[in-house]
Amino acid sequence: MPKIIQINTALNCGSHGRIVEQISRVAADRGFDTTIVHGARYLNKSQFADIQTTTKNQERLNGVRSLLFDAHGLGLKCATKSLIVKMKEIKPDIVHLHNIHGYYLNYKILFDYLAESGVPVVWTLHDCWSMTGHCSQFENYNCDKWKTQCYDCQHLMDWYPKSIIDRSKRNFELKKQCFTSVKNMTIVPVSHWLEDVVKQSFLAKFPIKVINNGVDLSLFQPRRDTSNVSAIGAKFTILGVASNWDDDKGVKEFVQLSQNPDYQVIMVGVNDKLSKRLPDAIIKVARTNSQEELAKYYSMADVFVNPTYKDTFPTTNLEALACGTPVITYKTGGSPESITPETGIVVEKGDFGQLCEAIETIRKNGKSCYSESCRERAEKFYNKDDRFKDYIDLYENILDNSHV
Repeated sequence: MPKIIQINTALNCGSHGRIVEQISRVAADRGFDTTIVHGARYLNKSQFADIQTTTKNQERLNGVRSLLFDAHGLGLKCATKSLIVKMKEIKPDIVHLHNIHGYYLNYKILFDYLAESGVPVVWTLHDCWSMTGHCSQFENYNCDKWKTQCYDCQHLMDWYPKSIIDRSKRNFELKKQCFTSVKNMTIVPVSHWLEDVVKQSFLAKFPIKVINNGVDLSLFQPRRDTSNVSAIGAKFTILGVASNWDDDKGVKEFVQLSQNPDYQVIMVGVNDKLSKRLPDAIIKVARTNSQEELAKYYSMADVFVNPTYKDTFPTTNLEALACGTPVITYKTGGSPESITPETGIVVEKGDFGQLCEAIETIRKNGKSCYSESCRERAEKFYNKDDRFKDYIDLYENILDNSHV
């Protein structure tokens, strides 16, 4: 039985954690044995063997180290060495990386092992951190230093991972050295936008295969019973969903939209701190790991609005489509790739006037004009069973070639 080790920040929690879990399920059906390596802060019960690299307190301390010394991914040496001992005992046939940032391991020690062992690597990129000297998303900064050499970073405290000093030049050189040291690695961007980024980076030397994210269509489907999440009154309902809200996710846009008396704005994923800042007109919902509850919100809404300024290929768009709800998104990263004129509207990033016009267009046409096409697109392109089978096909192809 071939053995796969998947490595990700979260265990069956959040969009990326659920993706890892679902890939593992499909892999198990095809005869693979999977172990999931993860951090300590984002945990849900998993049906697979797992290895937790560290504790919450150790992660917090590592986060402080990253903040003070711009050393993201370079702490936890002992914890990562212990992980490598366990990986050597498992003897994986493939190591599948996802987010290896997040304060839970040391990437240099991990890649020293991967290079020495020669084990084939699949690396699913959910953001751009692996190709830069500091940031995980650069699109909103109009910065292209990552193409050749990061240095003198001007956005150290703007977004995750934050730092008070600049070691972007050192980080870039170390990442390039580590990440290009393995001989057999396949890069899997989750969108064609990210594929184009990879092709301009030092990771361009490796084979690249785009595999879009998928969603569980049995959970995310049009729901009739939305009584416990329905908005107040009969206003046109605008939904926003995020796991971590900030201005780059469009908080200001939702505040402005809530000033229209004809709209009911609902924001899901709001923490207590943000809730106090938002106007009373917005219905605020705490973050939930219940996909059934999320599906009810998507189904109840007239439109899903995603005014994101930094994104790779948001799963929230797919979840809305699967629930029959049209999507409006800014032209950001890979966010527009899931949208067609039959399923929503793409507007220029930051153009609030155009965003309002798009909302009025869908309001005028009616949700029913889009719902069938939304569901059909989700079924055709974003069924998790189909997309995650692509990974298993990739595993098998890699193993077949390694035996030649």
